[in-house]
Amino acid sequence: MLKVGLTGGIGAGKSEVSRLLVECGAVLIDADRIAREVVAPGTAGLAAVVEAFGEDVLAPDGSLDRPRLGSLVFSDPGKLATLNAIVHPLVGARSRELESAAAEDAVVVHDVPLLAENGLAPLYDVVVVVDASPATRLDRLVRLRGMTEEDARARMAAQAAREKRLAIADIVIDNDVPLEQLERRVRDVWADLARRAHRAQE
Repeated sequence: MLKVGLTGGIGAGKSEVSRLLVECGAVLIDADRIAREVVAPGTAGLAAVVEAFGEDVLAPDGSLDRPRLGSLVFSDPGKLATLNAIVHPLVGARSRELESAAAEDAVVVHDVPLLAENGLAPLYDVVVVVDASPATRLDRLVRLRGMTEEDARARMAAQAAREKRLAIADIVIDNDVPLEQLERRVRDVWADLARRAHRAQE
């Protein structure tokens, strides 16, 4: 099994790359999706979040009110640390469970937005960074995601610097390109990953 850490700054196009890698045959473990699953209604994770932050973080239907929780924790490092201490171990445990279910010769891609920020590079055999210029990322966030320019800049500034991400990369996928070029680059990267996985089996 080859464990791949996939990351990239907001707006770089990491989700598109992970979709293309799945098409090639990768097993995808999406940290963001798991983070939502572990605090779904009825879970121990949601109960722990409510115990820490109060019933106010629940929506009327009993699910987690993410915008409300976000407004509480992102302006308060102590509260953010409390939330991370609840959610991160649950995400880690579920990720390991999914990884152990994959075939021995699989290329398992862990889609981890904050891989650089949390110093997680040593957990993976290969780190793939999806990279795009700040101008490209800003344009995508405003044009495609409907963010205000101010909000987009703030979200970008809250993440690791581009240089920090590139410093941990074994493979960089340049996504300042049209989609057909990106698809070709991802296919090349997949061929490389498949070779590495094969060598690891020998």
